[in-house]
Amino acid sequence: MAEFPRISHKKVVVTGGAGFIGSNICEDLLNYNNHVVCLDNLSTGFKENILPLMDHPSFEFIEGDIRDLDTCKRAVIGADIVLHQAALGSVPRSIHDPITTNSVNIDGFLNMLIAARDEGIKRFVYAASSSTYGDSKELPKVEENIGSPLSPYAVTKYVNELYAKVFGLNYGMELIGLRYFNVFGRRQSPSGAYAAVIPKFVEAFIRKEAPVINGDGTFSRDFTYVDNVIQMNHLAATTENPAAIGEVFNTACGEQMSLNDLAGNLKSLLSFYDEDISVLEVIHGPERKGDIPHSLASINKAQRLLDYRPEFSVSDGLKEAIDWYWTHLS
Repeated sequence: MAEFPRISHKKVVVTGGAGFIGSNICEDLLNYNNHVVCLDNLSTGFKENILPLMDHPSFEFIEGDIRDLDTCKRAVIGADIVLHQAALGSVPRSIHDPITTNSVNIDGFLNMLIAARDEGIKRFVYAASSSTYGDSKELPKVEENIGSPLSPYAVTKYVNELYAKVFGLNYGMELIGLRYFNVFGRRQSPSGAYAAVIPKFVEAFIRKEAPVINGDGTFSRDFTYVDNVIQMNHLAATTENPAAIGEVFNTACGEQMSLNDLAGNLKSLLSFYDEDISVLEVIHGPERKGDIPHSLASINKAQRLLDYRPEFSVSDGLKEAIDWYWTHLS
């Protein structure tokens, strides 16, 4: 396990703590003697993600919605740090239902900022998104150069960054945004219309079904294993570098993989468990609205200001994830 500064002996609020990323963060925080308050309305998170934590004496679960200010204020009482993971994700979902996406991602975010401000919490780390780069064709993506958003989801995540900047300027809060790039790993659900590509592909292969790639498969992503995201949350929450405060950082591996190559890698890894999977072929469907063609992060800024060193490459992360999925889905 890589050595880097970690949050320890703090009271930490994790919004969206029953979700895929949030539950992994909660679990990790408990390993370092923190008191963890998990706030989640279970709309996209799952109780089973945090069941192993429920009996921990330093874990507190609040089933509530960040769209309710009183709930947010109750969650942050006495807290030292907020790690804001709660959001209604998915570009397609935001195109289908922009009102709810806006309500959760902007109104809910603002509520958490207000609650943290009023409680006197200075350090607030929030999940931003690579979708903010929009129609920018520049590769790799550099934090200071963004394009126009291509979906309501992207708009909401950019507004989060703007609000964070304003709260830092006006209220002296220490806000740091983490632009997540296609995070994957244990506990990421393959279920539902808006499930992420990796668990969807894995579940299809395990069921001996052909996974469906939207488009010709040449679109590429910077797939990022969840443990790298955990590291970035620790680094952002503990940094004493004044140059990092108020900034936004790409949270990624700095590697690019096409959807065709992803499917091939997953098939190869799963074939070790069941050789019948090796003969399955993918199906190509229509491109999705709002999808950006290519995504590759520059992680230079995070390396320079936060001393970020990704623990897992994409291939190493996929091996870890496949092992978890085979155990839980097969």
